[in-house]
Order: sequence, then C-alpha cells, then structure tokens
Amino acid sequence: MNSQYVRREVFCRNTCNELKRFWEKEIGKQTYYRESEEHRLGRSALRRLREEWRQRLETKLRLRNNPDETEKQANVG
Repeated sequence: MNSQYVRREVFCRNTCNELKRFWEKEIGKQTYYRESEEHRLGRSALRRLREEWRQRLETKLRLRNNPDETEKQANVG
C-alpha cells in the first residue's frame, strides 16, 4: 500500500486546544469586522443618496414618457 494512504492516528492534547482557541479568535475577529462594517454602511449617506438619484431618474423618465404633463405644469405654474 502506498505510504500516503496509510492512516495515522494522531493524539493531541495541548496542540488541539491551541488550534481551537486560535480559530475561535480568528472567527471572533472576522465577526467583529463584519459587524462593524455593517454598522458603518448603515450610517453611510450612500443609501440616502442612491434613493434620491433613483427618484430623480424616475421623475425624468416619467416626464420623458409623458411630455404633455410638463406643458400642463408649465402653464399652471
């Protein structure tokens, strides 16, 4: 049998606990970074600006598709 396919039993005590603690810390860091990024994006003005631009574009498209409304608004105003 090829030596790379031989199953070796590995008994670890301190090493396993150290690896577990290491990965738990890494997962904790990633969770913290993700949550802080979500919080930062929540405070960002980008969402508000996108909504304003969306409303402007909708208005322009509506006016382009219905030019009669612009003439009525100009005559009224």
